Amino acid sequence: MKVTLIAGSNREQASSTRLTRYLAKLLDEQGFETEVFSLYEHQLPLYGPGEAYGHEEVLKLSRAVKSAGAVVLSTPEYHSSISGVLKNALDFLNSEYFEGKPVLCASSAGGAVGVSSLGDLQAIVRNLHGLNCPEWISIGGDQRHFGENGEPLDQATELRIRKAVDTFVHLIRRIYG
Repeated sequence: MKVTLIAGSNREQASSTRLTRYLAKLLDEQGFETEVFSLYEHQLPLYGPGEAYGHEEVLKLSRAVKSAGAVVLSTPEYHSSISGVLKNALDFLNSEYFEGKPVLCASSAGGAVGVSSLGDLQAIVRNLHGLNCPEWISIGGDQRHFGENGEPLDQATELRIRKAVDTFVHLIRRIYG
């Protein structure tokens, strides 16, 4: 089964993007096909009616999410909410892309944790009829450092991330059998 992971930052080396790539690695290890859709690499036009829906990058995003059985949404936390580029991307999608799909939410914050953005993300997922994973991932401060192989340097952070991914995988397998 395919899992699409949306890295919701427009910075090349964002800690939320590094977290997303680590999550993809963990899901690969569990036997899932993964696609990381980086909003830094795929710059979308501003959401609005009309021609923007036919934009090449919007079509790529639509295909990436539509073809997935599960989704991971990862964001930096900006001013107690999700990034503007992730909100913009999600505005191009509707419930047909998320309905009944398990969704794991993750954030990276400059401060201790980024749970405000996670609450916002989970509300968006509910409105898109996705199924929120009961676990979520929030890293902040020194927890945002990753090694050469992409793994978190803080062992407690790595264990917490692995626990959330295990819960997500369990949810996926419960839904799809």
